Amino acid sequence: MSKEHGSNIREVAALAGVSIATVSRALQQPDKVRPETRKKVFDAVRQANFVPNAQAASFRRQSNNTVILLVRDIGNPFYLEIYKGVEEAAGEAGFKVLMGDARNDEHRVATHIDMVRQKHADGLILMTGQFPSELLDQGDALPPTVKVDNRAASMNAVRHLMEAGHERIVHLAGPVPESLAQERFDGYRAALAEAGIAYADELVVTGDYSIEAGRQAIAGLLEGGIVFTAIFASSDQMAIGAISELRGRGLSVPGDVSVIGFDDIIFANAFEPPLTTVRQPRQEMGRRAMALMVDRLNGKRTAETIVLDTELVVRGSVAPCRPPHR
Repeated sequence: MSKEHGSNIREVAALAGVSIATVSRALQQPDKVRPETRKKVFDAVRQANFVPNAQAASFRRQSNNTVILLVRDIGNPFYLEIYKGVEEAAGEAGFKVLMGDARNDEHRVATHIDMVRQKHADGLILMTGQFPSELLDQGDALPPTVKVDNRAASMNAVRHLMEAGHERIVHLAGPVPESLAQERFDGYRAALAEAGIAYADELVVTGDYSIEAGRQAIAGLLEGGIVFTAIFASSDQMAIGAISELRGRGLSVPGDVSVIGFDDIIFANAFEPPLTTVRQPRQEMGRRAMALMVDRLNGKRTAETIVLDTELVVRGSVAPCRPPHR
């Protein structure tokens, strides 16, 4: 009998120096086996050209133990902690992680999807704010998701500003109608309604979560004569851009305008004033996302949604409301 068809699980176990049960566990539940042991088993599988069954053979031939983490903007420090969590969980399960940069470009997203289809990677973790339209058009089921309750977190942030006496609150929104941006916008509106404060469309400006978007939004509001005393931004980067523009125009934070961000990136506490913001458990988000990916690659076809808690971190960028600037 040829080597291609003659190997069995006993030979793999002998080559790897482990038990038959360990070989079986490594093939069926690789996340349950220590990385060093798993590597010995997979090396022995390749050396013996072991084919346990047609489905597993197909999986092993096509798998390269690589997952892509595709983010909206690789320059945003928000994604660093996400990557740490993904990479940590991936290493434990015997996978490598590549980080891709979507740059708000559908073609770049499509390119990374094709990398998976062409078996250059086993799976794709999306951190782009929306599910690709091309997959929805093909009827693909929505994948497992890890998220925070953006609506509730936004409501808490806006409530904090209102408790300080603010009513003319600007919302620097993400690119609505993307789901993440929409949820934060909905939370902003819900908090205003809860307090009996009328919604004003002139106080909402959309952007792409960047520092420059924050600058441009505030410049437009000030030049348009829009009166406001506080800002709730959908990202820390937009909040930082807003503060920079306010200072450049002679206004102080929080003396003239109070500001709250979202994310708690590494610079939030180092900024002056330290930024009050919504903290997301980013490393835990990454770990959970990778764990769901491992489950999916092992054949568990769930559509699980994991919702993690946020925390409003109160620092120095919010103060009691003063008469609004004009």
